[in-house]
Amino acid sequence: MNETLGRIPTDAPRLRRKPRFGDWSATAIHHTPAEDAQAILTGVLLAALGLAILAHLKFLTGGVAGLALIVSYAFGINVGTAFFLINIPFYLLAIGRMGRAFTIKTFAAITLLSLVSYWLPQVFSIGYIDPLAGAVIGGLLIGFALLALFRHRASLGGAGILAIYLQDNFGFRAGFVQLAFDLTILALAFFVVDWHAVIFSLIGALVLNGFLTINHRPDRYIAT
Repeated sequence: MNETLGRIPTDAPRLRRKPRFGDWSATAIHHTPAEDAQAILTGVLLAALGLAILAHLKFLTGGVAGLALIVSYAFGINVGTAFFLINIPFYLLAIGRMGRAFTIKTFAAITLLSLVSYWLPQVFSIGYIDPLAGAVIGGLLIGFALLALFRHRASLGGAGILAIYLQDNFGFRAGFVQLAFDLTILALAFFVVDWHAVIFSLIGALVLNGFLTINHRPDRYIAT
């Protein structure tokens, strides 16, 4: 019997596993620490600007920050305390599943965002802005911020960690996971804020997550 029967030719094309977030491979371009630092700083600044626009219009944000605001409105808990407590399970997920580098950079991004958000109103003020324009611009700025962080193995904590974990391990697109989380928060918001603010907040969330869904593709971005 021919010994080659049943064998796969060495020159036959092989099925390739879909790249996971942050995969290291021989063909990938590895980010340097300096590149990671500038990406985190850029992402934090963009996120702070986006949040400042939404806050100026009294709109809600998605993610754990939005959930912390709802908890604060409903139960009178300090927003910072609520944000920290809600983030604890996501921090544990980051440490246990996403690796040390991801966790450290995520903690750095969260800390910087807190500091920049405190500093920004002292050097930057917003005049009139149309509510629809503000929702779209704010959503895009935060979307760009998250994209920069995701591509350098970092996030702003909360749902971003869960979104990346589910994309890596179960194939769910990060943008869709983030959108589902944000829609749940916005649904809860109807109980604590004016419905007009919820509608515009929903528009901002759709813009943000639509941008992420289209542009955050680990199979297209090979740098790590």
